[in-house]
Amino acid sequence: MKINCGLTEAQRKKVADEMQHYLADSYAVYLKTQNFHWNIKSPHFFSLHLLLEKQYEELAETLDEIAERIQALGFYAEASFSAFQKCCIKDANKPISDKKMIEQLIVDHEALIRCGRQLGTTADDIKDHATVDMVGRQLGAHEKMAWMLRSHLQLFDK
Repeated sequence: MKINCGLTEAQRKKVADEMQHYLADSYAVYLKTQNFHWNIKSPHFFSLHLLLEKQYEELAETLDEIAERIQALGFYAEASFSAFQKCCIKDANKPISDKKMIEQLIVDHEALIRCGRQLGTTADDIKDHATVDMVGRQLGAHEKMAWMLRSHLQLFDK
């Protein structure tokens, strides 16, 4: 059945394509956060381990929301490793210090914030209020995660 929601197929496709990129980047940050949670070695292990666990659990929920929004717009949400390889997030495939982990995640959340702002602007331009709302909530969550990570950098200044 044809979708008749007040947005043209071309408008929905444009938002869905940007959202697919946002999904890939978000998945990469989720995976990196979980990787760091599993592999952290630090005098601050317990607090960082708990923080990263909380963050990857929150990220998992946002992934589901993004993929479901792509579907609601009438398009396939690609969730394969080949699709996710197109992301802009740098991989973390070797052990690094706890401080470097935190710094990388801050950079990654800031990249998601920038990507989300662009997606929100695209959605707002066509009056796709549901996507604007979803992205707005996610931007707030990424800003909060980046703030919490930046706050933990003070552990290393002592």
